[in-house]
Amino acid sequence: MKTGGQLIVDALVANGVKRIACVPGESYLAVLDALHDTDIDTLVCRQEGGAAMMADCWGRLTGEPGICMVTRGPGATNASAGLHIARQDSVPMILFIGQVQRDAREREAFQEIEYRRAFTEVAKWVAEIDDARRIPEFVTRAFAVATSGRPGPVVLALPEDMLTEAVEAPAALPYMPVEAHPGATQIAALEALLEKAERPVVIVGGTRWSEESVAGLTAFAERWSLPVSCSFRRQMLFDHLHPNYAGDSGIGINPALGKEIREADLVVLIGGRYSEMPSSTYSLLESPYPKQTLVHVHPDPSELGRVYRPALAIAAAPDDFIAALSGVAPKTEPRWAARTGVMHEAYLKWSVPPKTGPGDVQMGPIMEWLEANTAEDTIFTNGAGNYATWLHRFHRFRRFATQAAPTSGSMGYGLPAAVAAKQLFPGREVVCFAGDGCFMMHGQEFATAVRYGLAIITIVVNNGIYGTIRMHQERDYPGRVSATDLTNPDFAALAQAYGGHGETVEKTEDFAAAFLRARQSGKPAIIEVKLDPEAITPARTLSDIRSGK
Repeated sequence: MKTGGQLIVDALVANGVKRIACVPGESYLAVLDALHDTDIDTLVCRQEGGAAMMADCWGRLTGEPGICMVTRGPGATNASAGLHIARQDSVPMILFIGQVQRDAREREAFQEIEYRRAFTEVAKWVAEIDDARRIPEFVTRAFAVATSGRPGPVVLALPEDMLTEAVEAPAALPYMPVEAHPGATQIAALEALLEKAERPVVIVGGTRWSEESVAGLTAFAERWSLPVSCSFRRQMLFDHLHPNYAGDSGIGINPALGKEIREADLVVLIGGRYSEMPSSTYSLLESPYPKQTLVHVHPDPSELGRVYRPALAIAAAPDDFIAALSGVAPKTEPRWAARTGVMHEAYLKWSVPPKTGPGDVQMGPIMEWLEANTAEDTIFTNGAGNYATWLHRFHRFRRFATQAAPTSGSMGYGLPAAVAAKQLFPGREVVCFAGDGCFMMHGQEFATAVRYGLAIITIVVNNGIYGTIRMHQERDYPGRVSATDLTNPDFAALAQAYGGHGETVEKTEDFAAAFLRARQSGKPAIIEVKLDPEAITPARTLSDIRSGK
């Protein structure tokens, strides 16, 4: 006889869970009690949205479901921000929510929500476990749903009295991954399309990649001299200094790369959905009928043909698809090798940061210093905002599992993700980029980093405004500033108040020493970089945008 709480934890152990993020609640005390007797690391967070984002980051970097536990009502709705990120970014995650007792349902009991109605849009599957004997079944199914096809979040609601009920139940067994493999005829068809192509482009994105599949992709691109582009915020999928790398496809795309994609006669899209942001609002590939011959490879058949009608659709995860390409080689020297070299040179030129700009702090030299003084396995995280352009455009990602950033454009993600990444890889440096507005969304999770001794370095790019919104406001309503100015704390003092290390950078030349002191402190650190609000993008000022330049 075991309680429902014990059965939940047994099922997590059976499925290989090593860590969870949570904000505790009385609705699932029985689970917290059962966790006391396991080796599962439990990160106690300061807000449920941050906890859910940490779980997302674990799923993003490992391919295994990140686990989050929150209480009912406001706890669950706070966590919905992380659910939305995991859904739009195709990240495996399981959110366990404490629920009101069974005999109080449908009475609008204390903090009651019917989660199957509330979260259907932001989860792959939402269920409530009424019978503790079925816990092994539900939890193992949750792992399978979260990881199969297009990965995503699953929500399981746990009635409080169900968790304290003692029952006999079968021991939980681990889930079995289900894979769709590409057929020999599909691989032959792809080979035939490549042989006929004159201007091919490979675009990689999505999840379910591994270090092995990234290496296999690199070898495939080398054999065929193919230019490879990474879609928006999936840049860790290809070495940026490899001669076949053509740049990232997303917001603010290099115009030269955009032209090459539009004029390509063959686009091989692997792993991603190529949704609004990566596709430059569906202008690089027209929906529903692209002008280019499109080969779309995706692990979920329901995504094939959903936005774009491909000439060849292959239902397969990147690992299996790339493995099937191991023996595919061109019969003659590819005709486009010189073009691939030109595309890489265009990327290198595009990714050189500007040396000057308005104000006393220049982000370009700061980015150059970071490139020269951080290791290839450094993990970079960020949320959303114009500040992220400095990282995405000018940092040259070299290795897999070095990026955690929301393709959904959700603010506040960077800091919780950095905490999760450092917990997952304690021996690697983790650098978070955040705007002042972005940081304040989940800045309280800096306390979590201090609590667990996770020495992340957070660079807060502070320009005193919601920068992206101000940019659009100045473009569409010039001179009519409204609702975009911010008043901020002293971020260095805030770091110190939490028990971390704090630095303030007001001149470019002060950044290097500040970063080194932050690194040497061995503490979670915040480096506040005071950026002139005029420096709204690497190439344009707010005045330029206001005047229509």
